[in-house]
Amino acid sequence: MRVGLGYDVHKLKTGRKCILCGVEIPNDFGPDGHSDADVPIHALIDALLGAVALGDIGKHFPDTDSRWKDANSIELLEKAYTLVKSFGYSLGNADITIVLEAPRLSGYIELMRSNIALVMNTEVDNISIKATTEEKLGFTGDGSGISATAIVLLNAVGNLQKS
Repeated sequence: MRVGLGYDVHKLKTGRKCILCGVEIPNDFGPDGHSDADVPIHALIDALLGAVALGDIGKHFPDTDSRWKDANSIELLEKAYTLVKSFGYSLGNADITIVLEAPRLSGYIELMRSNIALVMNTEVDNISIKATTEEKLGFTGDGSGISATAIVLLNAVGNLQKS
């Protein structure tokens, strides 16, 4: 078994789409970034890559590379998970926490879980997503940013390690 922890943060910007776990949340602002800036997916990618000691999202999908400009982060997750599987691991479970003052995400959590489960070829019960606020404290609390943390458990399914 391997465990990985990921973290991501982005500024919020008026006029940007608010895409979280592949779900577009109706809102006047969203995370700003080179790709679609899907913060919880970026944290999940970092957790997956970290669990297998493959670096981070910036190493594999750098914001200096025009190929990843406005990229769909769900597709990046698929690429990252394919890489993790090539090293002989599969997802046991993932737990994600999104920190955002507004908008409220409770009505979107099940769709978010389904999106991730589909990409990772696992049951929805293996994907946990929680949303919380920071009670108006810090950059997430004052509404200027969003953060997410993800942790994953990977199980070895064979000895397919590549160099």
